[in-house]
Amino acid sequence: MPLPQADLLEALVHLTADNDPAIAGAARQTLASQEPNELLQVASMESTAPSVLGYLASLTTAKSELHEAIAANVNTPDEAIALLARSTPNSALIELIAINQQRLIRAPDIIDGILVNPARSAEAERRAKETRREFFEKERGARQIAQELRARGNPAAAEFFESAELTTGGADMSVDDAWVIAQHIEVSDVDLDDAWLAREFITDLLVESPEQTAANAQAVINAERLEGDVSPERISLIRRIMFMTVKDRVKLAIKGDREARGILIRDSNKVVASGVIHNPRISEQEIENIAAMRTVADEVLRLIGLNRAWARSYPIIHNLARNPRTPMATAMQVLPRIRTRDLNAISQNRNVSESVRRQAYRLSQMRGPAG
Repeated sequence: MPLPQADLLEALVHLTADNDPAIAGAARQTLASQEPNELLQVASMESTAPSVLGYLASLTTAKSELHEAIAANVNTPDEAIALLARSTPNSALIELIAINQQRLIRAPDIIDGILVNPARSAEAERRAKETRREFFEKERGARQIAQELRARGNPAAAEFFESAELTTGGADMSVDDAWVIAQHIEVSDVDLDDAWLAREFITDLLVESPEQTAANAQAVINAERLEGDVSPERISLIRRIMFMTVKDRVKLAIKGDREARGILIRDSNKVVASGVIHNPRISEQEIENIAAMRTVADEVLRLIGLNRAWARSYPIIHNLARNPRTPMATAMQVLPRIRTRDLNAISQNRNVSESVRRQAYRLSQMRGPAG
């Protein structure tokens, strides 16, 4: 028939399934007589019909160049690639198939085909197993763990586990890591007011380098060690948390329990640390302790000073006034509410800025001996 080669092959492949055995046999015979170079050209064309590519993939006697062109063609049906992965004795072809992770994710039968083929190379096996673990086993494991957490009556932890990116320092977070962290979730999505989140995300980067992540984790560990001996279990938990992605640390900050809040309040990323302040379960006692910390972000202390409920607590505003990390504007704002005796102490405190000391001295002098 006077047809372009690709159209002719499509017609012949269609006729191989004809109900008339004579027609089907003649079509197969004609296909078998096609020149290898012409078949290779058609197999390399993106306009070639999937049915033709599927047929060519099934030819066990075809040259390796033809099958490699078929494996590289985006129009080749996934079932045909799975067939090649299972049956080809060509290890180079199996590696070519394994490189296409997107196709492996779309059709996990291809992964199975690679792993059962004795001709697979070590590299092809590694790629197939990594894809299976990353996109299928981890997902299935996450669902099972989320179900277990819900069965235990902790839907908040299940929500976190399902939405977490589950990556740490560029590598997979183990199921054990994820399970441990999920135990520190106590706030459900329905209890959150995350209106502040969008504003903060615009102004602060949510991406950090592995070096920044490692330095941040070590800084938190060092800060805790300054306050006393830190157990190996505590250090392990800190590392698990601090090597999460920034987005997951923000989620944990606003949904985590007291122990998680105590770690993340020291995070060098102000969005993460601010998330702790927006956690609905945070207590006034925790805020009082945070207001005295010298290892927290300035933004955290500013937010505490802006909160009307916390500003009514004298221990909180007193800690803010004498904390060297408190922003100047916040310190000046709370000084008028500080007792005269404490103002005198602040005026002589060399740790706070000179401006704060002078203002504390002026206020104490204005009040006179009687305060």
